Amino acid sequence: MVALAAFGLLAASAPTAGAAPGGEVERVEVTAPGAAITVELPGGLGFPWVPEGPWRIDVSWPEGSVSARGGTGAGASGGPVGEATALPPRLEELRARQATELYGAPAPPAPADRQLALVSLGDSAISGEGVGNYDPATDGPDNWCHRSYDAAIHRTGIPADVTYNFACSGAATTNIRSDGTPRFDEPLQADSLAVAARNTRVDTVLLVVGANDDLEFGPVITDCALSWFLHWRGPCHPTYAPGWQARVDGLRPKVEETVTDLHTVMSDAGYARDDYRMVLMSYPGPLGPDRRDDPRHLGRLVGGCTFHDADTRWVRDEAVPPFQESLRAAAKNADATYLDASRLFHGHEVCSDAPWARGLTVDVTNPFPPDANSVRQSFHPNAAGHGAFAACLTALRATDVREAGCADPASTGSPVLVEGAWDDLFRPAATADGSRCLAPAAGRTANGTQVRAEECDGERGQDWYHDTERGSLHVGLSHDRCLDVPGRAFRAGTGLQLHNCNGTEAQRFERTAGGALAPTSARELCVTLPAASGGQAALRPCDGSAAQRLA
Repeated sequence: MVALAAFGLLAASAPTAGAAPGGEVERVEVTAPGAAITVELPGGLGFPWVPEGPWRIDVSWPEGSVSARGGTGAGASGGPVGEATALPPRLEELRARQATELYGAPAPPAPADRQLALVSLGDSAISGEGVGNYDPATDGPDNWCHRSYDAAIHRTGIPADVTYNFACSGAATTNIRSDGTPRFDEPLQADSLAVAARNTRVDTVLLVVGANDDLEFGPVITDCALSWFLHWRGPCHPTYAPGWQARVDGLRPKVEETVTDLHTVMSDAGYARDDYRMVLMSYPGPLGPDRRDDPRHLGRLVGGCTFHDADTRWVRDEAVPPFQESLRAAAKNADATYLDASRLFHGHEVCSDAPWARGLTVDVTNPFPPDANSVRQSFHPNAAGHGAFAACLTALRATDVREAGCADPASTGSPVLVEGAWDDLFRPAATADGSRCLAPAAGRTANGTQVRAEECDGERGQDWYHDTERGSLHVGLSHDRCLDVPGRAFRAGTGLQLHNCNGTEAQRFERTAGGALAPTSARELCVTLPAASGGQAALRPCDGSAAQRLA
């Protein structure tokens, strides 16, 4: 036996499969990253190595090999160590063809010599639908997967030799799993992963799926847009809201089964769980009700936000949140890392001043004559949105966290990753006796909305997240709306409002020793809730009263 040990980072053993030059390998000694790793062969041969971050070491000879890996971060990128199971003939043919493209020969090299790969799987949210610059083979008329060369997986800062985008617009979980049904006569996405995993060292698998299963998010959004044009129908959400939770509950086991199947695909290719990172990302909401806050807004039709305000509010506040909760549970149950993107497009919705999603888009040239495919790019992440996805995934890959949220906290256009899912970070800002909570008036989030005292009811509009690094207090309904001192009027009696988060001193607050919230520019003043519900919260001299101790 050749013992492999990394003093807490790795505990494994592997038999010698044969004799090394001059005899059996006598010792493989592995110490923690930053210290030397030495492989000793008979006769005193050996070499030292000082690794930085995740590492892998292979010892090979004609009759066999042993490997060790370890380090910190999001899993080692050393590739498979175990033996891969044989592929069916049709997939083996694809694998040999891909290997020839990569290496000039149908047989892949040893794992340590293979190219490092990133893979994306899923539906239109990650394929690049809405981005443009599509692979011509996926731009109709028989295949509408709409894989963009500018999709997120091709734009991360994660070191990789090759990136594969196997996602397909309109895909459901059945188009991904090994036992599923192909879409547009393409291989199942799991099969494409199986091929890539045998030819390359797959570092990260990004999965975005679920919207086209029970949820049928695309048809719902289409119907809601149509309701605005057919104005006599009124808002659409009363039709869908009553059964929404049942739809959400129905899709979760399908997503779990899909993640589990993908783990099996990787295992069959010889990978251990710590050889790769499986990331399940939730969907950002493309719609919000505060279009009028964009000073350049020219109307719904011009901006492409052809929805009733009540419907955009429902999508943001009531449809997206339970969807992401379901995906979070699926990630946990199926052993995947969870990337919460549910708030990522807050402040960047359709008809905002810097949208990360397309509005209503009609392509009258492809197909021609136009048909239902002419509008398929509508309400999908645009190129900037995929840039945000890429930034979030890059930041996540540099960590070893199992859950993380990503959002733009100060309208800078640069997403920031935070450890933990967003739902765990938001909580009510309640008075010491728990009777009154800080909340925007009538659950609205437009710039200038008064922030008031309301009876605590556990609703999302009463939740807040205090970003202690920036000082900003984000309301639960929108990550892009922060507690704000109007006009930076730091004086007693100034009423507080919501405003788009901008990182200025008017939005920087800190906790006092007594548990109150005080502007960093006026620490003698504290956020104070009035005695009566419905009254506006205001700055008052700090006095330690219950009305200022906001838990």
